[in-house]
Amino acid sequence: MLSCLVVDDERSAINILTRYIEDTPYLQLKSSTTDAMEAVQLLKSEPTDILFLDIQMPKLTGLQVLDLLGGKFNVILTTAYSEYALEGFERNVIDYLVKPIPFERFLKATEKALNLINSQQFSNQKEQADDFLFVKTEHKGKLRKVNMSEITYIEGLKNYISIYTDKGERIVTYIGIGDIEERLPQNQFIRVHRSYIVPIKNILALDGNEIRLKDAPRIPTAGKFKENILERFKRNLIQIKG
Repeated sequence: MLSCLVVDDERSAINILTRYIEDTPYLQLKSSTTDAMEAVQLLKSEPTDILFLDIQMPKLTGLQVLDLLGGKFNVILTTAYSEYALEGFERNVIDYLVKPIPFERFLKATEKALNLINSQQFSNQKEQADDFLFVKTEHKGKLRKVNMSEITYIEGLKNYISIYTDKGERIVTYIGIGDIEERLPQNQFIRVHRSYIVPIKNILALDGNEIRLKDAPRIPTAGKFKENILERFKRNLIQIKG
């Protein structure tokens, strides 16, 4: 069940969203307010899964509230003015609903929020997982412990992989690169090529179609893998306008 806070200066708009939330099995209304400042205080004192936020409000606009919150919450914007959509998505909101809001469109937005929150929870679980792996080596019956912090990169070769460590070791294990990718914490590793996985902390630069790594050879990247890298780091990307 996802808890919801509805913020709108019009009580009639709050009533509509309240009814929609009550009719959606995975949502629960936690609170509602017509005061943007009160909403900021509520969010600081109590965790909330989804914030439904109007844009045009007195004292503080919804976009100003977003700036105060610093991107820490899952936000669905609600407004009668579609021209603010770009500004909303630049602040990484989940969705943008234009009034009057059809129930079908509301459901689509909340399903997107549900999938995102489930993904965040899965990622958090992987963050809390053990920071090492045991892998079968080329020596029969031998299991080798590999600390994730020691991995410099992983190379896939047909039906096996080579794990390279910061100790200069190459550990061979008979597992597909897709299988090892599923076992690695997503917040620490990224697939940059069909044959390569690298630790995020070791990435020094993206140079054309190559990744420069700390204490490792350059790794190729291109196509969807390069797009995934740029998407992953878009919040950290500073673009020079000129």
